[in-house]
Amino acid sequence: MSDDRTADPAAAAAPEARDRYRDAGVDIDAGNALVDRIKPAAARTKRAGVAGGIGGFGALFDLKAAGFTDPILVSSTDGVGTKLKIAEAAGRHDTIGIDLVAMCVNDLVVQGAEPLFFLDYFATGKLSVPLAAAVVEGIAEGCAQAGCALVGGETAEMPGLYAGSDYDLAGFSVGAAERGTLLPRADVGAGDVVIGMASSGVHSNGYSLVRKLVADGGFDYAAPAPFETTAASLGEALLTPTRIYVKALMPEIRAGRVKALAHITGGGLLENIPRVLPDGVGADLDATAWTLPPVFGWLAATGGLTGHELARTFNCGIGMIVVVAAADADAVIAGLAAAGETAGIIGRLAPRATGDALVVIDHMETAWPSVTSPS
Repeated sequence: MSDDRTADPAAAAAPEARDRYRDAGVDIDAGNALVDRIKPAAARTKRAGVAGGIGGFGALFDLKAAGFTDPILVSSTDGVGTKLKIAEAAGRHDTIGIDLVAMCVNDLVVQGAEPLFFLDYFATGKLSVPLAAAVVEGIAEGCAQAGCALVGGETAEMPGLYAGSDYDLAGFSVGAAERGTLLPRADVGAGDVVIGMASSGVHSNGYSLVRKLVADGGFDYAAPAPFETTAASLGEALLTPTRIYVKALMPEIRAGRVKALAHITGGGLLENIPRVLPDGVGADLDATAWTLPPVFGWLAATGGLTGHELARTFNCGIGMIVVVAAADADAVIAGLAAAGETAGIIGRLAPRATGDALVVIDHMETAWPSVTSPS
């Protein structure tokens, strides 16, 4: 397990040079304290295949020890966007790391790959060990949920580029699948069933619009969330972490019941589903087949959003799409339910002519009464 959050040995041996570096805004001692703080969290994510320990220049992973015989490697990198600004405004940094992991590993599983390991990049103007530790401990929690190992990362303290304790995050993950098992399968076609897996909320996309609606409406992140019946503040509700679907989906993938998967991220339902469909095939969805979570109704009403805008920006309560043969639908739904997921049939694949909309969502205005009718 490697981690570049380690001090320069020359600087450690030269106190005067180290103090001048601190005067310039970079505190090596704080970086070392962070490494010590996060070691237990990283150790909790160790899995079969991990070789080596934290502190090296690179991470080692043994695919054979992980159980693969003829693997194809799949990689993904992502961030969490301006959701970070809400974490800062709410003073909550313990779940944003889960989002970071989710955005990467959910993109691996849609290709049929099992996430194996994860690395993070944390950049800030002034390193706050408690804040950074909360973020990395959240990353470790996300890795634990996904069954992948946190094998390393980088903390960059860059005064002048970032203001104060402002920070940015990036993640990188690698997974593997046995040759010949990658998704989407070649037999995806009209008549296949579309299963929707429930999201936990807004996940990690569309937050530039969310923040604008909050600002324009004069809402306070510390006030009770207007769309929740619990005591959660608006900030806490909007920080609900992205759901990680890996452990629920891998058994269905290995059983050969999944034809295609689509992670519903930026671009919402309308833009992400077509990415896994063959030419001449589209998806017909029925908005009455699932319940629109209150946060999306609130966003639609607050911003005067049409159903098309809502479905092209947000996941609308569906974080993952699963395409299966009609004969396998009941078994897949039962398997997902046994794994703790809420899932159900929300549509079917159908033939499409050139120029037709690839995703059609029927009954939006009936099922989503808070959306605005298109003019």
